[in-house]
Amino acid sequence: MSSGDNALYSADIKSLEKIHSGKVRDLYAVDEHHLLVVASDRLSAFDVVLPDPIPGKGEVLTAISNFWFARTTGIVPNHIADMTLEQALPDEVERARVASRAMVVKRLKPLPIEAIVRGYLIGSGWKDYQQSGSVCGISLPQGLKQADILPQPLFTPSTKAAVGDHDENIGFDEVERLLGEKLAQEVKEVSIALYTYAVKHAESRGLIIADTKFEFGLDENNRLHLIDEALTPDSSRFWPASEYAPGMSPPSFDKQFVRDYLETLDWDKTDPGPKLPADIIRKTAEKYREAQRLLTE
Repeated sequence: MSSGDNALYSADIKSLEKIHSGKVRDLYAVDEHHLLVVASDRLSAFDVVLPDPIPGKGEVLTAISNFWFARTTGIVPNHIADMTLEQALPDEVERARVASRAMVVKRLKPLPIEAIVRGYLIGSGWKDYQQSGSVCGISLPQGLKQADILPQPLFTPSTKAAVGDHDENIGFDEVERLLGEKLAQEVKEVSIALYTYAVKHAESRGLIIADTKFEFGLDENNRLHLIDEALTPDSSRFWPASEYAPGMSPPSFDKQFVRDYLETLDWDKTDPGPKLPADIIRKTAEKYREAQRLLTE
């Protein structure tokens, strides 16, 4: 099932129907209105799920997501349901195995995009800027350095790829085509509002959120909801403010640490992914826990 101490590679719940396995989460049907979402300890990098789990990672993602879900309902509703875990998963043994990493959520219609907000010039945005002077087609001032703060947060959506495929950046006109003008604009505004709110909180804890990814769904009344996860080390780039300086890639509390290691290997970034050394697994787990502590305690 897993390698690593107390790591959960798969939820493996038998009493509910499994309807989907993503890169990290396993989804189970509870009833026609509810799903059970279990955050495993799987780690994906470059859109490939790696063979080694990161012990405790799913617990961290769940705790951090719940922290943000509880604080952002004034911006947008989210998928957390009123149903308890005991009601959704009556089997005591299965429940005990996943309790700290499970969410009972509303069944919603997911939107076919990933809503990415960038506040700093890093990662693929920095590569894009070096080549074109823009990020995802949005022109930026000349002379910006790696990790510079952007003049304002940018909404740079992408397609939502299947496991093993790569997400592709799309322009806002494509988002409007997929969602309609009104919903596209709402997703953009809500995404930037969520990011802006989170940035202020993170700053008070000595953290910078360089960029993040949101996912959304619609209820039966076409009301927008935040789904999946929120502002975690898997979906965001966190930097310690004390070590931030433009012109370099700051150390991060996320899987960038793993990506940097993988970049040193002779690997073509396709499945299967390489195994991770024990010290990389341990240090990655520590970084996730530290992000949780700084953000939520």
